Amino acid sequence: MSPVSIIRGTNDKPVSSQALITFYTKHPEYSGQLMIGYPIIGAPEGRHPIDALLISPDKGILLFDLVEGNDPGDYRLRQDDAANKLEARLKTHRDLMERRNLLIPVNTITFAPGVGDIGRSCDAEYPLTNLDSIAQALDDFCWSNSATDIYDTALSAIQSISTIRKCRTKRMITRPDSRGAKLKRLEDSIATLDNLQSKAVLETVEGVQRIRGLAGSGKTIVLALKAAYLHAQHPDWRIAVTFHTRSLKGQFKRLINNFSLEQTGEEPDWDNLRILSDWGAPGNPERDGIYYEFCRAHNIGYFDLRAAKRAFGNGNEFNGVCESALEQMQDAKPLYHAILVDEAQDITPAFLRLCYEMLDDRKRLVYAYDELQNLSGQSLPPPEEIFGKNPNGIPNVRFEAAGPGEPRRDVILEKCYRNSRPVLVAAHALGFGIYREPPRPNTIGLVQMFEHPHLWEEIGYQVKEGKLIDGSDVVLQRTDDTSPKFLEEHSDPDDLVQFINFDSEEEQAVWLAEAINRNLELEEMRHDDIVVINPDPLTTRSKTGPIRRQLLDLGINSHLAGVDTDPDVFFKPESASVTFTGIYRAKGNEAGMVYIINAQDCHSSAWNLASIRNRLFTAITRSKAWVRVLGVGMGMHLLTQEFERLKNHNFELQFFYPTPEQRKQLMVIHRDVSTEERKRLVEREKGLADLITDLEAGIVYPEDLDEGLMTKLKKLLANKG
Repeated sequence: MSPVSIIRGTNDKPVSSQALITFYTKHPEYSGQLMIGYPIIGAPEGRHPIDALLISPDKGILLFDLVEGNDPGDYRLRQDDAANKLEARLKTHRDLMERRNLLIPVNTITFAPGVGDIGRSCDAEYPLTNLDSIAQALDDFCWSNSATDIYDTALSAIQSISTIRKCRTKRMITRPDSRGAKLKRLEDSIATLDNLQSKAVLETVEGVQRIRGLAGSGKTIVLALKAAYLHAQHPDWRIAVTFHTRSLKGQFKRLINNFSLEQTGEEPDWDNLRILSDWGAPGNPERDGIYYEFCRAHNIGYFDLRAAKRAFGNGNEFNGVCESALEQMQDAKPLYHAILVDEAQDITPAFLRLCYEMLDDRKRLVYAYDELQNLSGQSLPPPEEIFGKNPNGIPNVRFEAAGPGEPRRDVILEKCYRNSRPVLVAAHALGFGIYREPPRPNTIGLVQMFEHPHLWEEIGYQVKEGKLIDGSDVVLQRTDDTSPKFLEEHSDPDDLVQFINFDSEEEQAVWLAEAINRNLELEEMRHDDIVVINPDPLTTRSKTGPIRRQLLDLGINSHLAGVDTDPDVFFKPESASVTFTGIYRAKGNEAGMVYIINAQDCHSSAWNLASIRNRLFTAITRSKAWVRVLGVGMGMHLLTQEFERLKNHNFELQFFYPTPEQRKQLMVIHRDVSTEERKRLVEREKGLADLITDLEAGIVYPEDLDEGLMTKLKKLLANKG
């Protein structure tokens, strides 16, 4: 039996809450999940937060009425009120009912650690306990008909996850073996938050909190629920949710709205709970962003994208505008009580500092990011570096280990609930180039690698063979715990991920249109179950056009996200339209079937190979079930060979962990090269090629060349040999 998992939300009864937490910490014989300050139940007279709730496989549901001080007051009325409200909510879940009766018992208990003598108030129907009597009272509760499915269903109902995750449109299923039916079962299986996710939602620290995890680990839903929970507990607070990918706005609004309606019966006050992009622009409130709002509040000049490029250069636009705004700020104005930042890996550290300065003295900033979203291992700097030091030289932010029962400041979500093991490992293998053939003798095929080996274990891999250290061979595998089995058991492994090579883009277009038609007509999939991703953002419009025309000829509507739609819109379920997108708008979204087109460049590109592989990694990890990677020609053939080697290794990663020197060389070889740098390199290469031609033809003699330059060139080439 596992001890009680304690999830510490917020309420206005800190002393009795801590006493209850301490009791369960010292008594590992009890099991279940204890939630402080949760749930919050809507009622005609307003929001009703439950002081604490225990859901247990052997005791059912226990509602705790907590008492501060030594006067229990009218605790009988409070117990009745809490039980009636929770039962009314649970009875709306048909799976928890047998005729008119709940299948899980709901009991109440008042816990008043400050009351010394409870004998005079003893009432078996309304238990009143203190530290001396709570254990005896708990032993009186028993759920003899406990069953895992009822327990899980009740937990899901309390967390509201089934409602929050509900699909955009209803599924019409007639065949149990169709892809649509498999997707429905997958969606129904992810009905509860795991322990770490629950802690990340409810536990709020005074100060900065960081949430890290893989794509598909639930960071976005955790942030959405956290924002909604804080808003329900503190409706007068001004709270902001911000992100980099604009198409996330609709997803955040839907998740937060669903949670608020389920928990409190009310829509959020969108004036106090704001969903904003990171940049923003003048015009109307819908265009507001955190950076624009900061400039407006502090009377600082605002840069749009075009002006930022001129002032700070390509690739440094957002960092430049944030740094400039911070430098011009004189007195920080507190605009929010809490700010939650998603996709922090795509946002400059200067933006996090800007958010920090917009908060009141409590500095409640939560930022979530994916250690692998950029794959290069260049994670965000540590908080001591991001948020600076105070005048005494002490870091403003440090993530120290949490004590017993205390909320964590640094949360790692290691389980992946979106991608099956084959899909996720394929994304990593292709992204890092684990099974890529070395391009030249005495070189390695890897494209990039983490600077710190331990990151592999933090994201849920386990060493099967060898050692996870620099300069050593290692075999890594994912565990059943971090990659749940149900995510892959619905389909044959060869159906989960497929790489398909074509002779021409025309052939690719015909095949893809027919495949999508089959998904919709024969496999009971919805239009919003399908996403088509073109990895190169510069060619998306031209490359997707022929495929969309093929679909239109078949009577299938499609749209190009952010081009045919508002920038905040990704799916269009009401229009029965298939989403086509470039890679940047795809980030943060997911679909049952993901088609990646024109993947050949991810092998054959001579420039920016690390970034291009990152795009492939991100595209693959958008899939909840199936992935089809399509491409043309020899580049796609070589990419397919990499995937086949992974399959032959049973979706395990076997490689030599590069030394620091080798990692440095990888960063040089596969680094991002700007257009200006690329032009200069081409010119230099052409000049060198012309010199070699002239030397071979006898037009130029070695003696004609500067001896000093020749010596330097020989030395440089020898060092690189």
